[in-house]
Amino acid sequence: MHHQVYPFSAIVGQDQLKQALILNAVNPAVGGVLIRGEKGTAKSTAVRALAALLPEISVVRGCPYSCDPGRLHDFCDLCRQNDGSIQESLRQTRVITLPLNATEDRVAGGIDFNQAIKKGRRVLQPGLLAKAHRGILYVDEVNLLDDHIVDIILDAAASGRNVIEREGISFAHSSRFILVGTMNPEEGELRPQLLDRFGLCAEISSEKDPENRATLIQRREEFDADPSGFIRRFESENNRIARQIVVASEFLNSITMPRHIRTLICEICTENNVAGHRADLVIEQAARAMAAFREHAEVTIDDIREVAMLALTHRKREAAPSPPPLPPQHDHDQKEEPPSEDNADEQEDSRENQEQDSRESGQGNQPEETGPPADSWESRPDSQPNDQERKNDVIDQIFETGETFKVKKFTTPKDRVLRRGSGRRSRTRIAQKQGRYVKSTSVAGTGDVALDATLRAAAPHQLHRENASGLAVVLRSEDIREKIRERRIGNFLLFLVDASGSMGARSRMIASKGAIMSLLLDAYQKRDRVAMISFRKSEAVVNLPPTSSIELAAGLLREMPVGGRTPLSAGIAKTYEVLRNYLLREPTARPIVIIITDGRSNVSLGEKKPMDEAVDFAARLSDDGRIRIIVVDTESQGLVKFGLAQKLAGAMNAQYYKIEDLKSESLLNIAKENAQ
Repeated sequence: MHHQVYPFSAIVGQDQLKQALILNAVNPAVGGVLIRGEKGTAKSTAVRALAALLPEISVVRGCPYSCDPGRLHDFCDLCRQNDGSIQESLRQTRVITLPLNATEDRVAGGIDFNQAIKKGRRVLQPGLLAKAHRGILYVDEVNLLDDHIVDIILDAAASGRNVIEREGISFAHSSRFILVGTMNPEEGELRPQLLDRFGLCAEISSEKDPENRATLIQRREEFDADPSGFIRRFESENNRIARQIVVASEFLNSITMPRHIRTLICEICTENNVAGHRADLVIEQAARAMAAFREHAEVTIDDIREVAMLALTHRKREAAPSPPPLPPQHDHDQKEEPPSEDNADEQEDSRENQEQDSRESGQGNQPEETGPPADSWESRPDSQPNDQERKNDVIDQIFETGETFKVKKFTTPKDRVLRRGSGRRSRTRIAQKQGRYVKSTSVAGTGDVALDATLRAAAPHQLHRENASGLAVVLRSEDIREKIRERRIGNFLLFLVDASGSMGARSRMIASKGAIMSLLLDAYQKRDRVAMISFRKSEAVVNLPPTSSIELAAGLLREMPVGGRTPLSAGIAKTYEVLRNYLLREPTARPIVIIITDGRSNVSLGEKKPMDEAVDFAARLSDDGRIRIIVVDTESQGLVKFGLAQKLAGAMNAQYYKIEDLKSESLLNIAKENAQ
């Protein structure tokens, strides 16, 4: 039964999406289209509707690679062997959908096990890239695919050939297709290198105009009630678009590109600070397709203007900020000037640090035994707490959330432990029949038989084994190999947040909330579970037990009060308690603890000094090798710095970051500086 497809011309709105698809249909050299937007916005409907517009293609009958009878030089090995008896047939352009859990052999092709067992021969089983040749490959949620699968698809799309080198098979075949990928940016981004490989990018959203929404609903109901009648209503418009695509494809090679237009393309790409030259080439190819579709003899500025947005949406970058001006070099001039606002802030921060330190050391819960070194922050007697700090200790405040940003990638190191789960953060071996098949083992455990490895293990022994059953291959238990699979899973992220009064000074909590919110957004994209503990006054509180609800965590963060003293030891002890219970339930988990603090502990649980006790507790927490710890230092960058959070990180063997270094671009700059 022929499947009836919703008409392309009946789709309401989504002009950017439809234009990007048409340009790729006219000129596949554009390089495909990435569709970014929420679910239920006609993405797959538009792709299938476009395929219905495309003309039938001529293929070699029976060829699994859809070879074109008119391109003898492009024949696969099978068609070359049958060159004298080639028969043609016509078929509709295919839309091949790539499943989210597709394996490498399913995508690229692998060994045909039926042939291997029945005839003892290694024969290639064509993959989805073979089926997609001369058609459309539709990849839904491309951002959730494993990177190595995306690499295979993009390599084939760019080169027009699929090369298979696996399981003793070496084979290559043509694989030219229109690549259409979809993604919801809220569920995670693609790497910039992969983004750049998509020619165009269409940003889509649900229809906002009530009239258009009503029309959309009405048309959908009419199509569901009478598909044939609905299709006939839009047949004339569909045929017009189909003819335009055919004529434009034939007319494409005659389109001229004036020199000043090509120069304009380069200027646009330079102004948008794009990396490399792929954007220039894509704009040129898309502009040619646009001119051909409009039946222009040469590319115009209007053509460039329309396609540039589609080609640059996912490529343009913010220009690097210019360096600040150098300060004046005349010392006597500076002495005569009043202190600037920034200098005043630094001096205030220095006084604040000193006053806070003096107050905190004098008001601990334990009597002084032996005075700390003179340069210790706990023994500075030079001042008493100022009015602002007393206010911070007494009055609870709620600070707004600072600006969010893209954070550094946090993962845990790989090991040999088998785990279950899903997510997108850490790559691990998986105790399920899912994930990427990376190698085989003779150790039984999962029941996930690696047939290719089993056949290879049995092959050398076939001449010496009795074959009473007449099977092509005689297998024994010692031949059996099982698959070792890898996939990404989510982690458990525990946020330990300093909510004491010192965090309220100099907008530290605003910046800290912004950093935590950024980490929560990253956790949502990676499918992590999260928990949150805050410490202030004299105790630590579990604000949020382990959960997958990032929204709940974000809401609690926004309403988190700040004020009081800094019981860092209590926070670490509470963290240990929560992790101990979690690891009893999930012994294979690899939690990540993210501690956000300035390290100024001034409340202890026992007789030790607050900072010494906190360091001891921290060392105990780090004894469990399953726990990874990250310390984010919120101390202001003033004239006087105590480095207590860094000391804490050292005691825990934790990764240490200043709060501003959490930004991925900051860490990239640090890596570049270290490499030079």
